[in-house]
Amino acid sequence: MIEGIPAVLAGVGLLLLFMAAGMPVFVAFLTVNMGATLLVLGPAGFGMFSGSFYETATNSTLVTIPLFILMGELLFRSRAVDVLFQSIDTLIGRVPGRQYVLSIVLATVFSTLSGAAMGVAAMLGRSLLPGMIARGYDARLSVGTILAGASLAPLIPPSVLVIIIGTLAGVSIAGLLIAGIIPGLIFAGLFTTYVFLRIWRNPSLAPQNDEATRRVEFKDALIAVARLLPFTIIIVSVMGLILAGVATPTEAGAMGVLGALMTAAIYRNLSVKMVLESLGGSVKISAMILIIMASSKLFSQLLAFSGGASALTAWIVGLDVSPWLMLVLLMVLPFILCMFIDQIALMLIVIPIYLPIIDSFGYDPIWFWLLFLVNITVGGITPPFGYTLFALKSAWSEGSLSTVFAAAWPFVALFILGMIILAVAPGLTTYLPSKL
Repeated sequence: MIEGIPAVLAGVGLLLLFMAAGMPVFVAFLTVNMGATLLVLGPAGFGMFSGSFYETATNSTLVTIPLFILMGELLFRSRAVDVLFQSIDTLIGRVPGRQYVLSIVLATVFSTLSGAAMGVAAMLGRSLLPGMIARGYDARLSVGTILAGASLAPLIPPSVLVIIIGTLAGVSIAGLLIAGIIPGLIFAGLFTTYVFLRIWRNPSLAPQNDEATRRVEFKDALIAVARLLPFTIIIVSVMGLILAGVATPTEAGAMGVLGALMTAAIYRNLSVKMVLESLGGSVKISAMILIIMASSKLFSQLLAFSGGASALTAWIVGLDVSPWLMLVLLMVLPFILCMFIDQIALMLIVIPIYLPIIDSFGYDPIWFWLLFLVNITVGGITPPFGYTLFALKSAWSEGSLSTVFAAAWPFVALFILGMIILAVAPGLTTYLPSKL
């Protein structure tokens, strides 16, 4: 059985090498797939090659991806998020370090609209961070709260990464989407608690003369709440319908797009030009993701044909380690690799290899893949190669990369603490899915 393991190592090694050399992800997969098809199956194997592409392209589950992307595009291009920004800013009120809290809350809310950590980090790095520093807030803590909050984007629905994981791993997409709600709120609570503790120990981290700390009048708060009400259309359309069990993720995604259009109309920012631009942007992103997924499906099939996947599974199971130690080992690998390569690329490589191992050790699929999702998200903010770090630095041209790196480490530690909590208390992850 050990003979098949070099096939797995060679295939994965070539993929990582090509991606490290700057080759586009789908080109790297296609190159390895074509070479492996000739070696393993010969020219006759190209029939399976085309069949794999067709099967992925016609998978109705993946329709949810462009719908979720389109929903986010509509909201951002209609500038509805500006209303969200101003209203939440008003409602935060007088709290110590209110701008830190604002960055965490905004990132958490934006996560329900975007699903992309890099996008949220870049947006807040341009819009919120310069103002925080100008008001006298600590640069490191400001950067850290934005990085941490942005990293909740893949966890809180709607999440494109959840759809990809659910499709590849054969797990309920609705269950996995809902599973991220409680962990996402737990992480947001950890970040906020950490900020309050830092300010309590060192009050100079939060300026005492910040004009924004003035008391909020009841009338202003009422107006802010009223302006937020249209966003409840989207929340009910997506999470509410899934939780109620009356809609699939695809149907909820379609309702979310409708809700985004209604929200843009309510804020008087709906136009044909904006809709066409949103459609164009979502088509580009969706096409890229679907091409990558189609290319990766054949890769997993070739692993099965070569016998490498089953050989690797048998070897790992034969190590005779405890399930907890195996869980740590399975999490360390993607944590390190996600510092170097894209989340989607990593998932497409690792998930086909992990599936039989998870079955062998009897892990709950929802619980394991949610931990996996948190894990690869943390890799994105871990120095020195986390790509979310560079997304924020590119948006914050005045700052230094060393400041961004230093800001990330405390929140990486908080993420690891949160993962330990989720690991030892699986009910936090599985409770909501069990109610579907």
